[in-house]
Amino acid sequence: MRTVIFDLDGTLADTSGDLLAAANACFRQMGLGDVLSYPEDAGVALRGGRNMLATGLKRVENFDEAIVNDFYPVLLEAYRGAIDHHTVLYSGAMDAVEALKTAGFGVGICTNKPEGLAEQLLRSLGVRDAFASLVGADTLPVRKPDPEPLFEAARRAGGDPARTLLVGDSDTDRNTSANAGVPSVLVTFGPSGDDMAALKPEALLHRFEDLPEIAERLIA
Repeated sequence: MRTVIFDLDGTLADTSGDLLAAANACFRQMGLGDVLSYPEDAGVALRGGRNMLATGLKRVENFDEAIVNDFYPVLLEAYRGAIDHHTVLYSGAMDAVEALKTAGFGVGICTNKPEGLAEQLLRSLGVRDAFASLVGADTLPVRKPDPEPLFEAARRAGGDPARTLLVGDSDTDRNTSANAGVPSVLVTFGPSGDDMAALKPEALLHRFEDLPEIAERLIA
């Protein structure tokens, strides 16, 4: 079976508002107030929790890696408790997923969000059962851009890892697909959309309605 594997944050859903809120909860505990803001720092949010903490600390005081490590579990707990207050699926995402399934593709998710949080979010959004697989940052000993999580997501979706493509929104996704030797499709409607063309993916996705045709073209 051919498979289409999706990144989650910034690809299927705009999760940046809730991620930034969790980071700001940490900064408030540090006595720094709200350091990051939405939507200006949406791109920062989608680079991961540690990146949010490091970016905020560099703005207001001397950056200390130990503080980031100490507060990362705090950030995860804050996010777990308010994971869906601002998060929304991108327009057309689930229609595209269903169209791909109807066309005979397996669909799954490969994310660098911890698996438990990804599972929680997808169930909160009511879409977990639409995906045949979910591989998170801690599902395997390695994470993207190592290709193995992508391969595993394809296998768990019932597909051939060599006949898959990755839909994402970052250089991490582009590098993952390159390392896997499979095509990448990068979305242009996320916070970093203007930068995607420079990564030279096999295709750019401006709207989800076009994804089934792109998948047919890229996976013969």
